[in-house]
Amino acid sequence: MPRPLLLAGAPSAGTSAVTLHAPWDGRALDAIAQAGPAEMEAAAAAAARAFAVTRAMPAWRRADVLRKVALGLAARREEIAGLIRDEGGKPITFARAEVSRAIDTFNLSAEEASRIEGEVFGLDGVAAGEGRTAIVRRFPRGPVLAIAPFNFPLNLVAHKVAPAIAAGCPVVIKPAEATPSAALVLGELCVEAGWPAEAISVLPCDRSVAGALVDDPRFPVISFTGSDVVGWQLRARAPRKQVLLELGGNAAAIVEPDADLAYAIPRIAAGGFAHAGQVCISVQNVLVHERVFAEARERMIAAAAAVPRGDPARDATVCGPMINPGQADRVESWVAEAVSGGANAHGGGREGSVLAPIVLDSVPDGARILRDEAFGPVLAMRSYRTLDEAIAYVNAGRFGLQCGVFTRDVGALFRAFSGLEVGGVIHDDYPTFRVDAMPYGGVKDSGVGREGPRWAIRDFTEERLLVLKG
Repeated sequence: MPRPLLLAGAPSAGTSAVTLHAPWDGRALDAIAQAGPAEMEAAAAAAARAFAVTRAMPAWRRADVLRKVALGLAARREEIAGLIRDEGGKPITFARAEVSRAIDTFNLSAEEASRIEGEVFGLDGVAAGEGRTAIVRRFPRGPVLAIAPFNFPLNLVAHKVAPAIAAGCPVVIKPAEATPSAALVLGELCVEAGWPAEAISVLPCDRSVAGALVDDPRFPVISFTGSDVVGWQLRARAPRKQVLLELGGNAAAIVEPDADLAYAIPRIAAGGFAHAGQVCISVQNVLVHERVFAEARERMIAAAAAVPRGDPARDATVCGPMINPGQADRVESWVAEAVSGGANAHGGGREGSVLAPIVLDSVPDGARILRDEAFGPVLAMRSYRTLDEAIAYVNAGRFGLQCGVFTRDVGALFRAFSGLEVGGVIHDDYPTFRVDAMPYGGVKDSGVGREGPRWAIRDFTEERLLVLKG
């Protein structure tokens, strides 16, 4: 029997089913029930009804639900990690780490549920305000439509669901088509923890089916993580909604001449090749000062060759399969384009959907591997003469998610911080660094809004003003 979807907190057979296949070896996995228009309408109606209940839930009850979900995730850690490994090809070590991060996300959200901020201030700064006091509080906007990607099928769902619960908002989740099972388990855990059943649905479905909820006025908030093309189309489609976009990138690491190469290069390699580079803040561009470029390149080539790759079930594996053969084909074609333009390629090779890590240098300007998001195990290296030149190169790109800066010079670090047009600058580490409490998101084509429980709660709520007289 297909694994049921979750409709208003209850299992449902949906309208059809799709059988998933493991990226590693192509074997058939579970069949997953798929939602159709009827399920979409039922979920929207349930969420709208549930909002009257969730908006009235006191903070301590919302926090209690979140903590119980965290406990439920911990109890089912190995099961969920196995689902992430099998459906997404994520190496098991990283899959387990993702479950741990989702636990953190729910516990952090529980804390934030109890301290959603407000403000009290006098209005007597002008004569007309004499004798009056303003109180500003945040209230939930309403049901949230959460659309998640394949590469973090649990924690990126958690970053939408947990803040929604903390804020008092029902949530309907559209998980990635390739990796829905972790979200289905999470939905079950939310109901078991005491979240109202009608306030959560998990609806695996085709993108065209989910479009009905994008247009539905009962969802004032849409939180989307995915490709930049789809994200901006979605925002244009729903201009009157609160649309939050966490999109792609082609993250850079800047290596200054005073950096410790013995530390920096292995970290950059890890940030570029883990999970086959299928991370939106995966390192793609490596900018190295010309004084240390030759040494850095040789160290990077050696580091790439040493990356353990292959079976995601092995604890040692770092670089597993691409999500499907088509994505592996695409990355290979981008590398071939760069090489045909004069780039040098080091490493590479392919077994099934597993691409061996590739290091490029002398990549011609304008190559797709520099301009767009590779989302694969490829690093492009180039030298620079001054830090300002490196900053200008990063800023010339259309993305702006995160950037790593390896330096011991505090002045150089703060020049990069003020000059780089990115959502986050990471000191002495790869741009792939993320702790779930921090505000995370990008600028330019990388999106709008910030994830991280405290910041997501702000986006899921709205300020209201009360003016007191006397």
